[in-house]
Amino acid sequence: MLEERGTPTVAIAIARGQAERTRPPRALFVPFQLGRPMGLPGDAAFQRRVLLAALGLLERTDGPVILDDYAEEDPNWQDTPGWAPPLPPDAAPFSIAAFGAELAALRPAWARAQARYGGRTTVGLAGQPPEAWPAFAAAVLAGGLPSVALHPTTALAVRFLCDDIKAMYGEAAAADGAPPSARQADQWFWRQTQAGALLLALREVAMASDNNALKTVGGRFFVPVPWLPAA
Repeated sequence: MLEERGTPTVAIAIARGQAERTRPPRALFVPFQLGRPMGLPGDAAFQRRVLLAALGLLERTDGPVILDDYAEEDPNWQDTPGWAPPLPPDAAPFSIAAFGAELAALRPAWARAQARYGGRTTVGLAGQPPEAWPAFAAAVLAGGLPSVALHPTTALAVRFLCDDIKAMYGEAAAADGAPPSARQADQWFWRQTQAGALLLALREVAMASDNNALKTVGGRFFVPVPWLPAA
């Protein structure tokens, strides 16, 4: 409707197959990490190049459907030399007590990250403060169906708890020095932290649950496919 009324539109698409199926009037396909359609956070020069490439499609008249590929490689997978995680790798077996201790140890780095980026954070979807996360997760792992005021169902409460945990660790990873690549941050979180082990455990419980909503969100949202245990 916008196009029919004379307003040109353009989309930035990460999933090329989806763009090919929906056929927007113009779309710039960017082969970046899901959730980062403009590239690395904080890299204003790169983000500007992506935006200008997308806006450049508005000048083309060879439509009605234009799907173009962004030329530069994904910077998310270029490792940052010398980056070190805010906490050392934890090879101990998973436990709620160990997760609680790790979470407390991470809080100073998370606070530094917020200070560094103007007080911004994406943590807050869970509807409960971080100090409440271990007990809530323990109740779910024990087979309970707890909820919080913001999310009256366990499925939503656990989904957004997982989102908050991933967000806090990701923000803390960029607290000091040059931020890590997505690969470095993911490798640390999913293979070297109690938090990553917790999300894997929550997914296992969810997938075995009789609660269909919990099973659905557990299979779709808790753990990215590349970090699932080998079958």
